[in-house]
Amino acid sequence: MADLVLGPVLRHVDSTSATVWVETDTPCEVAVAGHRAETFQVGEQHFALVVVENLAPGTTTDYDVRLDGDVVWPRPDSPFPPPCIRTTPVRRLLFGSCRAAKGDVVDGAADKLGPDALDAYALRMKDEPRERWPDALVLLGDQVYADEPTPRVTRWLAERRPEPAGEVVSFREYAELYHESWSDPEIRWLMSVVPTSMIFDDHDVRDDWNTSRTWREQMAAKRWWPERIRAGLASYWVYQHLGNLSPDELAADELYAKVRSTGGDVQPLLEDFAERADREVDGGKSTRWSYRRDFGRVRLLVIDTRSGRILAGPQRLMVGDQEFDWIEENARGDFDHLLIGSSLPWLMPHALSHLQSLNERMAGLPGWRGRVGEKVRQVADLEHWPAFRASFERLARLLERISRSDDAPGTVCVLSGDVHHSYAARATFASSVDAKVYQLVCSPVHNDPPWVFRPAFRLSWSKPIARVLRWWADRRGISPDPVGWHKLSGPHFGNSVGVLEVDGREARFRLETAKGDGLDEATSLTL
Repeated sequence: MADLVLGPVLRHVDSTSATVWVETDTPCEVAVAGHRAETFQVGEQHFALVVVENLAPGTTTDYDVRLDGDVVWPRPDSPFPPPCIRTTPVRRLLFGSCRAAKGDVVDGAADKLGPDALDAYALRMKDEPRERWPDALVLLGDQVYADEPTPRVTRWLAERRPEPAGEVVSFREYAELYHESWSDPEIRWLMSVVPTSMIFDDHDVRDDWNTSRTWREQMAAKRWWPERIRAGLASYWVYQHLGNLSPDELAADELYAKVRSTGGDVQPLLEDFAERADREVDGGKSTRWSYRRDFGRVRLLVIDTRSGRILAGPQRLMVGDQEFDWIEENARGDFDHLLIGSSLPWLMPHALSHLQSLNERMAGLPGWRGRVGEKVRQVADLEHWPAFRASFERLARLLERISRSDDAPGTVCVLSGDVHHSYAARATFASSVDAKVYQLVCSPVHNDPPWVFRPAFRLSWSKPIARVLRWWADRRGISPDPVGWHKLSGPHFGNSVGVLEVDGREARFRLETAKGDGLDEATSLTL
């Protein structure tokens, strides 16, 4: 009898359809709410994405998962409410990034990373009525930590092979990271009832992934890297990207059609695709991981800020020009709120923002100064939007145009993570605009950065330090910032989840931080 290895994970949901992702232990037919899909095979593993159609808008549909006709989920002894699909409008959206798996916990000892904020949210949520549940979840990177495996996974890797020690290399090894992270009972239930969108960040592949051209050359020299990047992107396609697509996008996706129609193992097909996706050709990439989700009057536009980077040209670009054209096209429309999902913040603490633009300039110099600049870039993780100055300015111009257009939304919110502290900032432009523009950051969901991060991030908001660095940037010929911004709240530390609530054209941001077995409200702002 077939059984579930992982899932169900509720992914794309609109007013009349949904997709549900599962991993199984053997080939089988998967049925969800009367709709069926055959599994496809990657190596020794089996997956399916079931498209559930003809749902009624504004309704809730309980579902179970059947493999070859046998009900395997929910388990009979589950303490959680049954999984369901809700086609109601999105009024409450959760977001955050940097959720490391729980390590070994011996004899009830406390988790060394602190309480998991998403875990705590799920525990509270299961006792609430469904109308109070969040309507969407956006995970903004570092769903798994391929470069920082837990002690359990490290031991498991050592039993598989001696070299390279501690490195996740193959598809099966990446899968083990997802098994460890997503098998958490509270998270597994949460992801079965809340539609989830995802995008990678560096740790999903490796720390500092695509920081620079020099970084790519350094990694290419490692004999195990080609296999690792192929497996990393192939596993991302299976575990994360596939569920970001709507039923119409799935139907038009050539790779997905090949995967479903190919008999037997499709791992070589996916890894060939991944190798092409990693390549930079003529200032662009063959694959667009960025995507769009529409939640009624709310548009979510998620930007790939890692794999889409252009590093070989005369300018470092966060995404290539062709992909940025796609972003600009999809940022237009008739909606009340525009959400830009970017794993990396656009508006940083001012001192850090100026420092990153300065470092980009230095790293581009010839000789020893460029080498020093590159070393600092990698060691200090100076690779956010301001470190790709041309892209930083282009995004600023885009958001200003949107905010001043005839059909401007009520708010434009850039949702980000990565930086291991949380904050809210408001953007301002040279002249008034109709939409309010914000940078909202929530990081981490479950991690514990080195203690030095806290004083460093507090200092990075210092106005005197920012003024000195801006003066230095002026002397180095760095263009004036096309946008101003001021902090509304933060920096906040600790494992947290961001909550964005919308009501018509109004919105509210709340940050909830895990404390003990519950959550405390760290800040609440009317936007």
